[in-house]
Amino acid sequence: MPPTSPDKVAVVLGVGAARGAGAAIARRIAREGEHAVVIGGRTRDRLEAHVRDGELRGEVWRAVVTDVTSPDSVRAALGVAEGLGPVDLVVYNAGPNRAIPFLELDVATVEEFWRVSCLGGFITLQEAIRRMLPRKTGTIICTGATGSWRGGARFGHFGAAKSGLRMFVQAAAREFGPEGLHIAHVVIDGSIDGERIRTVAPDRAKAKGEDGLLHVDGIADMYWHIYRQPRSTWTLEVDLRPYKEPF
Repeated sequence: MPPTSPDKVAVVLGVGAARGAGAAIARRIAREGEHAVVIGGRTRDRLEAHVRDGELRGEVWRAVVTDVTSPDSVRAALGVAEGLGPVDLVVYNAGPNRAIPFLELDVATVEEFWRVSCLGGFITLQEAIRRMLPRKTGTIICTGATGSWRGGARFGHFGAAKSGLRMFVQAAAREFGPEGLHIAHVVIDGSIDGERIRTVAPDRAKAKGEDGLLHVDGIADMYWHIYRQPRSTWTLEVDLRPYKEPF
């Protein structure tokens, strides 16, 4: 049973369905018993369900409805975390995705994707760094995607936003790594075996076959591995995909 009063706090922003990467990452962190876990997302009912499940396992969880595009909202989430102890680990996992033909894109849609996938990541990086820098320790991990590397047909809006997030991560890692902060980027290069694909595109999920989708628990294990890396061997970026995914 994890201790009742962990001495560190982790924040995971972009937590939705139980069968999703954000929730799996939060569960993986909580399971170790080293951190109280603060989760942020858009849907209060889902967040509170995660908290109840964690508390049944004897873990310390808090939930904050969070608009990642608002500095005040992100500060509020981190403020709840600081009330529990020093913020030692922050994960930015927010970001929508859907295919839209290039000529059907409008300015509002492009801005919407940019605000969540890129601006929200910048805000979170900046606010997390400000809290970790005085102690010269802490880990920040941002979730990327195939679009972080290249703009795919019908995914220009997504690639533009995700590649922007990647640049913020690289810049922050190079500036603050020497100050003791581990800042990393995880590229999810494939479809996640989560609630979204199972409900929105079940035929595509079925066509992928066994182990053709990224399992959320495997993703979560990698985030924990990055957090536990010794200072002499830090990762800046790692890419994850099913063994059968072409790349």
